[in-house]
Amino acid sequence: MPPQPSRRRRKPPEMNRTMLVAALLTAALPAAVAVAQGAGPVVGDPAKGRNKTQMCSGCHGIDGWRTAYPEVYTVPKLGNQHEAYLLKALQEYKNGERTHPSMRAIAASLSDQDMADLAAYYAQSGLKTAGK
Repeated sequence: MPPQPSRRRRKPPEMNRTMLVAALLTAALPAAVAVAQGAGPVVGDPAKGRNKTQMCSGCHGIDGWRTAYPEVYTVPKLGNQHEAYLLKALQEYKNGERTHPSMRAIAASLSDQDMADLAAYYAQSGLKTAGK
C-alpha cells in the first residue's frame, strides 16, 4: 500500500483568536503610546503665538512691504486670516510645497506647536497686520 499524503493539522480556533488579538494589540500599540504621551492634534494658543511674531513682523508688519527676492512680491496680510489656512500655509512652506525662500527658511525653524500658536494668534478677530 502506498504511503498516504500527510495532512496539515489545523490550528485550534483558540490559537487563531489569540494570534488575532496579539496582532491587533501590536498594531494599536504605537497609537496608544502617542496618546499616553500627549500626542495628537496640536492646538494653537494665541497668547503664546503673540510672543512668537518677531520673525513675522519684519515683513508682514510693514504696511505695503514688497520683497525683491526672488521676485517682486507684495507681502500678504496675516491678521484675520482663517486659522486652518495659516497653519496649512506654514506647513507647506516647511515641507517644500510652497517655495518662497525666506518663508521656507522661517517655517523650517518652527515646531508644529509654534505654527499652531502663530496661526491662532493671527486668526483672531479684529487683529490688524500690514500687507495688501
